[in-house]
Amino acid sequence: MKTVGIDIGGTKIAGVLLGADDCVIREDRVPTPAEDPQAIIEAVAGLVETLKADEEVVAVGVAAAGFINASQSEVMYSPNLNWRNEPLKAKLESRLGLPVFIENDANAAGWAEHRFGAAKGISNMMMITIGTGVGGAIVTDGHMFRGGFGIGAELGHWRFIPDGRPCGCGQNGCLEQYASGTALLNNAKDLIRSGSAKAKRLLEISGGAENLDGQMIFQAIQENDPAALELLEDLGTNIGIAIASLVAILDPEVAVIGGGVSLLGERLLQPIRKAYLEHLPARGFRPEINIVVASLTNDAGAIGVADLARAHSSSK
Repeated sequence: MKTVGIDIGGTKIAGVLLGADDCVIREDRVPTPAEDPQAIIEAVAGLVETLKADEEVVAVGVAAAGFINASQSEVMYSPNLNWRNEPLKAKLESRLGLPVFIENDANAAGWAEHRFGAAKGISNMMMITIGTGVGGAIVTDGHMFRGGFGIGAELGHWRFIPDGRPCGCGQNGCLEQYASGTALLNNAKDLIRSGSAKAKRLLEISGGAENLDGQMIFQAIQENDPAALELLEDLGTNIGIAIASLVAILDPEVAVIGGGVSLLGERLLQPIRKAYLEHLPARGFRPEINIVVASLTNDAGAIGVADLARAHSSSK
């Protein structure tokens, strides 16, 4: 069975046509009209039509950042896409004339890594995605964990530091504020603004805190700039501490690190692994898990949700 998988991001909508042999037949992407919910529907529908072309498709999977309800029909809350209780499944099914399956984007990416990527063949795993925010996915005994209301595994909104930095979710101190690409960028900007001599290279690259972006920080890290490496180490340490606590709760066999920041590979994994081991409860009396970088990057969400849509369609 062939399915289409769509991953709706804040800036782009990515899609794949997944064949019965698990191979990607086609892929494409279009910009996200993030401020207009109806325009997003039209953009998704147009991308689906392009991807399926003359192929026989049995279902469409759609991944989106936000809370997906237990029946996987509505996006209850999506801060970046301006959706509140959006009946996405019904709207797209009406537009496409095909069964539509809705999933959280981090869940979809985690499922792709479980089925085809860095955690293939592993029944119990968790994934932390480090990008603009921090997302999470949990697979237990080969099944996606969604929780009682469908919105489980929001690992980025675990309150990491009580009464810490304000978060977009309305609380303070969430992990997302200390371990995301946005947090890394904000910390680098603060360092430049402080006038510290440490920020010399970051200032040279950017010309000022207001101009600094993620690519510039990536460049400084690749150049082994001490300040940029220190900022990355702080971020990795926070992720490692979080994983140590999550391991005590979830007991996974592997933790997969995904998202844009994961492209830094071992430079990111080293402080994560170090902090994980230093903070692991009962270390020495329990197995120590593998922490690995995701092997599917840009298309993970689209591939994962296409596979989930196929499984959902087969179960009916």
